[in-house]
Amino acid sequence: MSKSKMSKVSFKNTEIAFKAKSSSDLKKSYWLFKLVGNNVLVNLGPTLLKFAFFLRLPIKSIIKNTIFEQFCGGESIMECKERIQSLAKYNVQTILDYSVEGESSKENFDLTANEIIKTIERAKGDENIPFAVFKTSGLARIELLEKVSSNILLNENEKKEFGLLKDRVKFICQKAYDLDVRIFIDAEESWIQNAIDDLATSMMRKYNNERAIVYNTLQMYRWDRVAFLKQSYADAENGNYCLGLKIVRGAYMEKERERAQELGYSSPIQKDKISCDKDYDFALAYCINHIDKISLCAGTHNEESSLNLIDLMKENNILKDDKRVYFSQLLGMSDHISFNLADKGYNVVKYMPYGPVKLVLPYLIRRAQENTSISGQTGRELSLIIKEKVRYRNI
Repeated sequence: MSKSKMSKVSFKNTEIAFKAKSSSDLKKSYWLFKLVGNNVLVNLGPTLLKFAFFLRLPIKSIIKNTIFEQFCGGESIMECKERIQSLAKYNVQTILDYSVEGESSKENFDLTANEIIKTIERAKGDENIPFAVFKTSGLARIELLEKVSSNILLNENEKKEFGLLKDRVKFICQKAYDLDVRIFIDAEESWIQNAIDDLATSMMRKYNNERAIVYNTLQMYRWDRVAFLKQSYADAENGNYCLGLKIVRGAYMEKERERAQELGYSSPIQKDKISCDKDYDFALAYCINHIDKISLCAGTHNEESSLNLIDLMKENNILKDDKRVYFSQLLGMSDHISFNLADKGYNVVKYMPYGPVKLVLPYLIRRAQENTSISGQTGRELSLIIKEKVRYRNI
C-alpha cells in the first residue's frame, strides 16, 4: 500500500465544516448555542424540565427539535439511520452511543446490555460504524463500583451483583469479538474508575490477542494518567496483547473538584489547563511511538491537539487512513474539526447518542452544562456558525 499524501488541514474552512447543514439548520444551531451559553438558563434548565415532565406538559417535541436534534441521532437505532448516512456522505463515521443514564435496577442493567449488543450487531460489516461503546455505570450501581474501586469488602449479595456485572461486560465484549467490532469502555468518575480499569484490562487481555477490539479510556485531566498509560503499555507487553486506548481530556472536572473539597481528599484533577494539555499531548505521542502495540482514538475538541496528532502521524510515516488511529468528536460539536479532517482523508468518528427523549435528558443536561464550563467552547461554536452564515449570504 503506497503512502497517502499528507494534506495540510485548516480548521478555519467553515464551508467544509458545515456542508451537511442547511441555512435553517445553521440558524437553529446558532440560537441553541446562544441559549447554552447562558449560565443562568442552563443551571435552571434541569429543574424546569423535570417539573414540566412531571406536569405532563407537551414539551417533548420542543426538546426533540432543538437540543436533542443537535446532540443526538434519534430515539432508536433505526431513527439514527438518516443521520449516519448524512455523515457518511462526507466520510465522517459514527459510534452509536446508548445514552440513557441514571437507571439502577437489574432489569434496566440487562436492558442496557441488550441494547449495547444491538449497537454491535448494527455495526457489524458497516464501514460507517467502526466502533461500539458502553458505560460501565449503565450496567451496575454506582455504589457497587465505588466499593470495588475502593477495595471495600463486598457482602454476599454485592459479590453476586458484581459477578453479574462481569458477566454483562464479558457478554458485550465477546459479541464485539465474535462480530469483529471494536468497542470502547468509557471513562467515568475517579471514584469508580479503578473498577472500570480492571474490567477493561481483563477484557483486553482476553480479546486483544491479534488486534485491539476492546479499548479503555484515559481522562488526561487526571494527574495520574500518564503513569497509568505507561503501566497499561507494560501490562500489554508482558501479557502479549494489543492495547486499545481512547485518549480524552475528561468530562467530570468540576464534579471531581467539588467532591474532593467536600470530602477533604486531594483532588485527582490537574492543577491547571496547561498541565492537562501537556499530558494529553504526551499521551498522543506515546501512543504513536508505540503504534505497533497501541491502537489510538483521540477524543478531542481541541484544534492544537488535532494538528499535533497529524504531525505525529506524518513524522512516523503513518498513513492518514491507518485504522489504528482515529479522531473523535461529539455529534453537534466541533464540526470544523471533524469535517475538515475527514475531507483530507483522516479517520473521523462522531459519538452519536440516542435513546428516548425523556431518558436521554440527563445526558443532554450534562452536555449543556459541560459546554458552559469548557472555556471558549460555546463562543467558538457561535463564531464559526456566524462566519458560515456570512459566507452563505455572500454566495
